[in-house]
Amino acid sequence: MKYKSVKGFTGWGQLAVIIGFSGVGLIVAGLVQMYLGNKALGPNNLPLQEKGEAMIKALMRPENVKYAQLSQILGTFFLFFIPSVAYILICHKRFFWAGFSRHFSLAQVVVGFFIILVGSAFANPFADISKAIFAHFPHWDAVARNADKVYNEAIAAMSSLHTWPQFIVAVFIIAFLPALFEELIFRGVLQNLLVRWWKKPLLAIIITSLLFSLIHASYYLFISRFVLGFILGLLFYQSKNIWVNTFAHFMNNLLAVAQLFYLNKTKNLPVNVNDMDAKLPIWSLLVSFAILYGLFILFKKISTANKLQIETKETALMAQVNPFGIIE
Repeated sequence: MKYKSVKGFTGWGQLAVIIGFSGVGLIVAGLVQMYLGNKALGPNNLPLQEKGEAMIKALMRPENVKYAQLSQILGTFFLFFIPSVAYILICHKRFFWAGFSRHFSLAQVVVGFFIILVGSAFANPFADISKAIFAHFPHWDAVARNADKVYNEAIAAMSSLHTWPQFIVAVFIIAFLPALFEELIFRGVLQNLLVRWWKKPLLAIIITSLLFSLIHASYYLFISRFVLGFILGLLFYQSKNIWVNTFAHFMNNLLAVAQLFYLNKTKNLPVNVNDMDAKLPIWSLLVSFAILYGLFILFKKISTANKLQIETKETALMAQVNPFGIIE
């Protein structure tokens, strides 16, 4: 039977809506970031071809941290959040479809936190593996190093944290909102659509995880981000609740922000974001994988009742819209 949303959109139709709104969001996000970059740069007579690079450098300066943070949060707001909301309202009408449900427990949240914690440790060695692979290709290794440097500078610029008020703002702007926006678009919207449309959950999680990693634009961390994306995708598939995922993602971001805050408070030198992660040996993959496997078994067990409640409510809502079962 051909898959359709409750409002009659086919899988291709829904994908077109997502792409269309994401395209508009990308344009708006770019314009907003150009405006903030220009504000950070201040009065100037630079030619147009030099202005773009100058604005990026201006946003990297510590005194312009507020513009860098605004650029980050407004960029993700227009690129991820607004397209997601528009898609849900147009194709499904209810936010419940994207995983916004009260059916979750403290146990799910706690185990979800430990899953992302161990998942980060599991993903960590893949960065070194990637660097070892790139070392055999000098041109691409240089490209990767340059991209890594730009990423490091951007994060350091947004995370110039020296006071408690700055830390509290960063927790909201850098840790919580990006977690919510990213989980909504990648898991609540895209993965949800592909799982229902293709009826192949593993493939849907893999595709979504690839896109999740690509959007972060890091060569050395591509595999690591894919692994984290896959873990978050599996977490959402087993819970069907966006709040569990958001909290897990948020805690991962919060630990990084707290670490940056500590280093900024105790050191006067610029913080290298890529040096913050502990270097773990390759054999740690076996240990962390075994722990992850056990945690997911536990998570699935404690999520069964809440997931069943969500699926029951979904079935009831579908029956109200489509009593004859023609539209899935």
